Parts: sequence; structure tokens; C-alpha cells
Amino acid sequence: MKIGFIGLGNMGGPMAANLAKAGHEVTGFDMAPVDIEGVALASSGAEAAAGKDVVVTMLPNGQILRAVAAEIVPVMDKGAAFVDCSTVDVESARAVAEQAAAAGLLPVDAPVSGGVGGASGGTLTFMAGGSADAFAKADPLFDIMGQKAVHCGDSGAGQAAKICNNMILGITMIGTCEAFALADKLGLDRQKMFDVVSTSSGYSWTMNAYCPAPGVGPASPADNDYQPGFAAELMLKDLRLSQQAAEAADADTPMGQAATDLYTQFVENEDGLGMDFSAMLPRFEKRGRS
Repeated sequence: MKIGFIGLGNMGGPMAANLAKAGHEVTGFDMAPVDIEGVALASSGAEAAAGKDVVVTMLPNGQILRAVAAEIVPVMDKGAAFVDCSTVDVESARAVAEQAAAAGLLPVDAPVSGGVGGASGGTLTFMAGGSADAFAKADPLFDIMGQKAVHCGDSGAGQAAKICNNMILGITMIGTCEAFALADKLGLDRQKMFDVVSTSSGYSWTMNAYCPAPGVGPASPADNDYQPGFAAELMLKDLRLSQQAAEAADADTPMGQAATDLYTQFVENEDGLGMDFSAMLPRFEKRGRS
């Protein structure tokens, strides 16, 4: 396929490189200077998108997605797929999908889970929204960039799945960090805590696969001074999206709101900016009850 790829940052760059490595003809564009092996660089988003079978975007937020869509939709060929892998608000995803469909394109909103490691290793999970035809056109590329793709429903369903997943992730990480901090103060060895919880009803991904305690469980950012695999500010972004969606849908999400408030405090008023989202553990270690 001829593929345009707009947004070649920490996630998009490796994803585009994997598509090129698989033999596709990839033309990319990013606002920052980049050098991606196998990817030809265009001077604009429109140049990267024109004449392509599929255009993939990986962008910071819904406002930028809308701006990029306004630039590239008019130059894309009818029948081409517009696959947005950004994590944005559901409203923006649906608005861009309507714009693309009206122009004869096949829109897919397909946010990802798996972080920078998953992008580099081609092991991402894609949560896709769009028509069956649009998903079918994008699916071979998902097989290259990831290990699993789930067609969640119509346009916007991919973003809805990502937002709900990451609300659970943020809530669970806070609970895991709180429990380790409590275990410390009760004199319980962290390894013993892990050995019990990881095989008991407290089992979770944040405990078993991404443990926030250094030296416990599989290697994680905690073992690298909490340098981010998934930055706290990105978790805050996703939690805010979850609460924006909850407000629009009139959904009661008190734990989601509490997690949002805690990560807001951590990122904006403490030392969480630039740290992994699991660095909540040293935060709780330093704090008392009040």
C-alpha cells in the first residue's frame, strides 16, 4: 500500500517504521525534524496524504486532529482509509469521521494501548471504531503495527473503549500504589506483598505486569527511577477525557473523578510531570493520613 503517516513522534515514528519495514511505501510528516528509517518525508500533511491508499495520524489532541483533517481530507482519494490512532475526545473523533465519510473516505478511529515499547515492537492493541469496510481496509496494517485489533463498533467506539480502559488503569494504579505504601507502614515486605497479591484476588495488570515497586515483579519503569513508559501527564490527559465523556453521557464516575483529581495534583502541583504514572508510589510513601 501507499501510506501517509502524519505525526512521527515517540509513538508514530516506530509505527511508521514498522509499516515501511513490512514493505509498504510510507510517506510521513511531522512538525518537528525527524529521521525515520524507510519513511520518505513530505513538507506538509497534505503532501503526505495525497494519492495514498491509507493515511494514518497519531496526534496530541482533538483540536489538532480536526485541523489536520481539514487539511488532508480534501486531497485524499475517494475510497482511501483515514485511520486516526490518536487518543482524543469522542466528539472530535466522530466529527472527523463524519467529515471524512462525507468526502467518500473510510474513517477509522483506532487509539492504541501498549506505549512506546509496543509501538517499537509492533505489539500494540488497537481499539477501532468505524464501518466494517473501513476496518477491513485498515486491519492488515494493524497486524503489522500491533498484536491485536478489536472492531468496537461505529465511529467513536474506539475512543470510547480507550477512554474506559485507561480510566480503569488510572484508578487501579492508584489503588496498587496506596496498597504498597500501606504495606510498608504495616511492616510487610514488598516482595511478600507481591507474592500474595499477584496470585490472589488483588491481581491486576498494574500489580502483575507493571508493578510500581522497584525490584519487585517483572522489570518496569519503577526499576528505572520512574522514567516514563507511560507518563503521568498522559494518564492525566486520558482521565480528563474520561470525565469529559462521563459528563456528556451523564455517567456517574466517582472513582474516575477521584483519580483525575489525584493525577492533577501530582502532575501540576507536585513532581509528577515527566515521571511515569506509577511514580504515584513514592508520592504515597512520603505522605501521612492527613
